[in-house]
Amino acid sequence: MSAPVTGPVPTLTATPRVLSIAGTDPTGGAGIQADLKSIAANGGYGMAVVTALVAQNTRGVRSVHTPPTGFLREQLDAVSDDVETDAVKIGMLGAPGIIAEVSGWLRRVRPPIVVLDPVMVATSGDRLLTPEAEQALRDLLPLAGLVTPNVPELAVLAGAGPARDWDEVVRQALEVSGRWGVRVLAKGGHLAGDEVSDALVDAGATDPVRRLDAPRVHTSSTHGTGCSLSSAVATWQVVTGDWFASIDRSKRWLTESLRHGEELNVGQGHGPVSHFAGLWERGGRDTSTGDEWWQRIDGLRRATDADPFLTGLADGTLAGKAFRYYLAQDAHYLEGYAGVLSRLGQLADDPVERAFWVAAATACVTTESNLHRTWLGASERPAPGPATHEYLGHLRQAVETGYGQGVAAVLPCYWMYADIGHRLAPRAAGNPYAEWIATYADPLFQYATQQARSITDRVAGAASPPLREEMWRAFERSAQLEREFFAAAL
Repeated sequence: MSAPVTGPVPTLTATPRVLSIAGTDPTGGAGIQADLKSIAANGGYGMAVVTALVAQNTRGVRSVHTPPTGFLREQLDAVSDDVETDAVKIGMLGAPGIIAEVSGWLRRVRPPIVVLDPVMVATSGDRLLTPEAEQALRDLLPLAGLVTPNVPELAVLAGAGPARDWDEVVRQALEVSGRWGVRVLAKGGHLAGDEVSDALVDAGATDPVRRLDAPRVHTSSTHGTGCSLSSAVATWQVVTGDWFASIDRSKRWLTESLRHGEELNVGQGHGPVSHFAGLWERGGRDTSTGDEWWQRIDGLRRATDADPFLTGLADGTLAGKAFRYYLAQDAHYLEGYAGVLSRLGQLADDPVERAFWVAAATACVTTESNLHRTWLGASERPAPGPATHEYLGHLRQAVETGYGQGVAAVLPCYWMYADIGHRLAPRAAGNPYAEWIATYADPLFQYATQQARSITDRVAGAASPPLREEMWRAFERSAQLEREFFAAAL
């Protein structure tokens, strides 16, 4: 693949300096306004050159005013004459003259990172550019490091009809990548399904299609998602230098922002995403991987809630024999779990995390084991059952694979029990199992769960996409085994 037009790599500041070249949105959800929010939310300093003044809102575009190309040139030169720019994101251009002006500036200034979001098709499906402008935009592609079309825009670039399935999206992206020598972020948001696929497509690479999947966020707040994603990718690329890692981080941030968009209550049409939801919630820009995983096991959690073992615990109707069998298996489990936690303590580089895992291992052997001795007689100690063997085997394998896989694997035991304890304790008051349930509703256990979640989020946030996928698989398998562990008692 031919390289994009770039200049010398600048000496990076702590904050990426990212320029958006795009049109406006007075309601703030798309265009330059969304770009600036996205850049800031992902840790960059945003700058803006306006290509068009757009009268639009969440329900549609009313009119467009295009300033003279001479004024566009003055804006571009005003930035590049003064500020060393680390990355450029290009959005709405609109006309051949504007595209030519931006193209000339790129060739003169040679910014090191260029992300092109080809605004070509309206939400209604109407084409926004004349045939001449469409061709001029295609000619701009080799100057970009990455182009981020949605499904209809990709079809225009490929000279084909809109793709109807993921395989066709990938074929069109490979066609565009190969023809113009540009990486393509193929996006599947316009396709049906509960999971959304995106992929970094590079026809000239050894691995030409690198895919990322995420659960679809069912929301009406989708205004400006393309603008927001492309700006985030440009910002992260300054930091990572790896297009796939930048897309992965940006996609996770956008998923979180989509999930909170409706809380903004902006507009009567398709509202904007909540660009700063993570910042407002956590006071930092790393997304919560654990929250995403928790949402992905929603069906499994609901099935666990409906299990006769848990419903019997909640209403006090569970047979005592079944509960004692469960506790005996849990005693075996806690002995093994303590060993896994102790091993995490050995693997942890951070002294605070090391201390947390060592203390957690001790708690398994002392505090929680005392609870089992209170409930179980000395003779009530059946051998470990198949579910116990399988769960402990999974945890031991995960922790020996690596620290990331280990912390992800142990998290469901914390989180699912804390969630069950929190929700069942009020319903179980006065029944025979209230004391056991209260153990997991205790504020100290809830706090320990929060610490385990924070550690997992930190490790996942710093992990490569392949490692984070391994962590997710370890987390998911542990959640499944928790479900089977409960069910084994009956």
